[in-house]
Amino acid sequence: MTRVIGIDPGTVSFDICGLEDGNVFLDTTLPTTEFAADPRKLVDLIQSAGDLDLIVAPSGYGLPLVPIEQFGDQERFLFTLVDERERGGISVLGGMGKMIPLMKESGLPFLFIPGVIHLPSVPEYRKANKIDMGTADKLCCLALGIYDQARRYSLRFEETSFVLAEVGGAYTAVMAVSAGKVVDGLGGTVGGPGFYSLGSMDGELAYLLGRFPKELLFSGGAAYIAGQPELSPEALIELAQHDGRARIAYEALLEGVCKSVAVEMVVAPNPREILLSGRLCRYAEIRRELTRRLQGYGPVRQVEGFASVAKEAAQGAALIADGLVGGAYQEMVDVMEIREAKGTSLDHLYIKGVEALRNKYLA
Repeated sequence: MTRVIGIDPGTVSFDICGLEDGNVFLDTTLPTTEFAADPRKLVDLIQSAGDLDLIVAPSGYGLPLVPIEQFGDQERFLFTLVDERERGGISVLGGMGKMIPLMKESGLPFLFIPGVIHLPSVPEYRKANKIDMGTADKLCCLALGIYDQARRYSLRFEETSFVLAEVGGAYTAVMAVSAGKVVDGLGGTVGGPGFYSLGSMDGELAYLLGRFPKELLFSGGAAYIAGQPELSPEALIELAQHDGRARIAYEALLEGVCKSVAVEMVVAPNPREILLSGRLCRYAEIRRELTRRLQGYGPVRQVEGFASVAKEAAQGAALIADGLVGGAYQEMVDVMEIREAKGTSLDHLYIKGVEALRNKYLA
């Protein structure tokens, strides 16, 4: 018997999914605001689940299979990429930092997993001057996509191929899978705008801003373009029907997804499908419009998971956990080469001054 849990540390909610011999035994969610205020709630919830073989922990930008016992100061930086002076400035990141001691004290089998950039299936030349090719939770979404496509069409895991648009509550990421392996990704700070995040930043804008806080990466997205940073997705959809600025925001969001999918088609031509996932794709209007705009690239559909409450990333994290302990999804994990992940997200930078950066954070 294998009993595992996967956790998705979302901007809006923390979702938890548990599998026992491949069957769901835990399927729940916790508002991120509650987690940030009291990280112990999450640990208590997991402890109440009973004996566990493995827990895929909130892994941020990713670590190459690091158990909680080996988690130190360098790992703390690498999984959040937040300077120590700003650790308390963003509630969810501050909450994750506070959770680490609780994880260690619990004695539970927490494991941090990689992001896209750590995988050997992504060619080195695609990693050049990249950090965010898809965070660990986005890798989990890809795992669920592989599982779903294989199940739907009775394929072997190595026969799956798709481009996944993960349109989350804050960030949008678009990634590609070919022959069951992740081959590229445009992470939430690299591609088109998300609902809250601006996505990629114009280099000239970065220069004019000078040194900017991490919190800035959570701004500039559709809600900010609409002029209402507290705007909900439902309100944006409604406003876009009659408000000019909201319409600009809505178009920027949707076209950004489509442009990123087009980019990924270069490295993964002729995918079997374009898959949609993420919080915003739960809105019928957004899902329909993306389907209409993307259908020229191939069949489009929403990822279908196996849980009722937990989001896609939590389900994918549970699948990865199951595979890592030799469960039903071991073959999928083997095809994805997750065990072969290595290095850090700062290994592929070639810009001027990068050695000083590495010395500061990795020495």
